[in-house]
Amino acid sequence: MKDSTSYKVIVDHMPDRLRKLLLGSADYLADDLMEVRFHGGGAVCFVFPNRVSFLGKNGSIVASFSYDAYIVDQEDIRECIDKLCHYSVHSCTKQLSEGFFVIGNGVRVGVSGIYSSSEPPVLTEFCSLNFRISRQVINCADRLFSETFDWNVIICGGVNSGKTTLLRELCRLNGNLRKTVLIDERNEIAAFCSGYPRNDVGAMTDIIGNCSRSKGIMSAIRTLSPELIVCDEIASSSDAEAIISGLACGVRFLVTAHGENEKEVSKRPELKTLTDSGFFHKLVFLRGASAPGEVSRIVRL
Repeated sequence: MKDSTSYKVIVDHMPDRLRKLLLGSADYLADDLMEVRFHGGGAVCFVFPNRVSFLGKNGSIVASFSYDAYIVDQEDIRECIDKLCHYSVHSCTKQLSEGFFVIGNGVRVGVSGIYSSSEPPVLTEFCSLNFRISRQVINCADRLFSETFDWNVIICGGVNSGKTTLLRELCRLNGNLRKTVLIDERNEIAAFCSGYPRNDVGAMTDIIGNCSRSKGIMSAIRTLSPELIVCDEIASSSDAEAIISGLACGVRFLVTAHGENEKEVSKRPELKTLTDSGFFHKLVFLRGASAPGEVSRIVRL
């Protein structure tokens, strides 16, 4: 497995008795591994674009779930949560209220379970974890970059369609040419750690992280004089309002959003606000999880 660094980050957050099994299985995993899923009372699953495999009791990789599969118990789940929280659950209220962590190399960990009745509600019982690999693919967006440079663009696609991977590469290409600001709310794009980004997002790219997209956009406009702002997963009216404020100031925007076709995009108020504004030039639709990062079509607005 070539992308061993992200896999090792995942393995380092696993229970001790699973670490040896998972490290031993690394050589048998394909390079296109997307997720490692960890279900209490169920299996350890390896998710690829076109198939799912399971961890065997002896560390082997099996094609279907059976008695040969390793069964995850609550002790495994709890030890994994403790490692994610650095053995201080009370210091991770934000992550446990939002249901996800971001760890090394931009790996995102989604957590399911039962929320408390406190305010804010936080996860107190844990059912499963999903470690999603963040992968930088240099040169994967060369053609799209040439077709969209200096346009305001929304990249649209479903889950696991490669939106973030493409956005990261477009950010790098733009950031090597002009003043670019990356709004990296969850630190999935740049994987910022110890003072610098672990992923290459461009030589002139400024990074704003750990704040809402809308707040980050307004801060960038006021203080960093960007020519381009890049942000992932537009999901609220406040995001749309901040983007339109920036567009009105002459800033270009490159963003992503969930939506597999024009009909889906038009049903989401925040995206309809953007497409109806007259500022955006192109919608880019991706093929989907079976072909991550591949462009299906580009629609002019």
